[in-house]
Amino acid sequence: MRFGWVLAYGDARTAADLAVLAESHGWDAFFVWEGVWAVDAWVALAAAAMQTDRIRLGTMLTPLPRRLPWEVAGQVATLDNLSGGRTILAVGLGAPDDRWWLFEDDPGRRVRAERLDEGLELMTRLWSGEPVSYEGVHYRARPAQRMVPPPPVQRPRVPIWVVGAWPRPRSMRRAARWDGWLPYHLSREGEAELTPDVLRQGVAWVREQRSAAGLPMDGYDVVAEGTTDPAEPEAAAAVARSWADAGATWWLEADWSSMDPDAVRATAEARLRAGPPR
Repeated sequence: MRFGWVLAYGDARTAADLAVLAESHGWDAFFVWEGVWAVDAWVALAAAAMQTDRIRLGTMLTPLPRRLPWEVAGQVATLDNLSGGRTILAVGLGAPDDRWWLFEDDPGRRVRAERLDEGLELMTRLWSGEPVSYEGVHYRARPAQRMVPPPPVQRPRVPIWVVGAWPRPRSMRRAARWDGWLPYHLSREGEAELTPDVLRQGVAWVREQRSAAGLPMDGYDVVAEGTTDPAEPEAAAAVARSWADAGATWWLEADWSSMDPDAVRATAEARLRAGPPR
């Protein structure tokens, strides 16, 4: 299992400072929150990339249906080149609550899902470093005749983690097609608690889907997140171990209880210095 840390809120300077701290204390990845009207996540990650050498960098997460895929493709490739191939892209439909819809109306889950699928397909084509033609319901592209941006360092692509709502088959099939599953438990009654047992069921389903499609599970990521207490290292390690035993390959330390930048930074510094719950 590898260990990442999520900056719930903070500016680019905070991201750069905390990424250095995370790298020096044994964390494997550093993620920043990406909002609609917010601190620019990709500028913050670029600042972190310039101050670090090893740690992987990404968003948690990018609401791809709210973004233009060609802009995201350029940002991701730029960061991957700047960092020497350390980028992870995490994507989802975007939260349905009001804070995401300050400037437009929510087109609905079905349309956002269509945009997510088309956006992922177009974006990965744009990472080829070659002119691209594309014709979808929501997006289209004509081949560029000059100034085609360079591809990312990572081949065949930057790893893409996708939110999958278990046990919804359409959502889960999307997550199984790409490079990692960001689990979300959506029962018939609505949002439900994600537990290691629920995760284990989802991992088994993903394994079957990938096997049927001729895709290996080796290298496929399953992400669990939550908070642990660094003052109780054995208990913290036991929490992470319970998710690893269920099939998770990453544990993300993610505390969303406060969006006050000073409080987030103070808490983050102490937690990062304690190291991951190995």
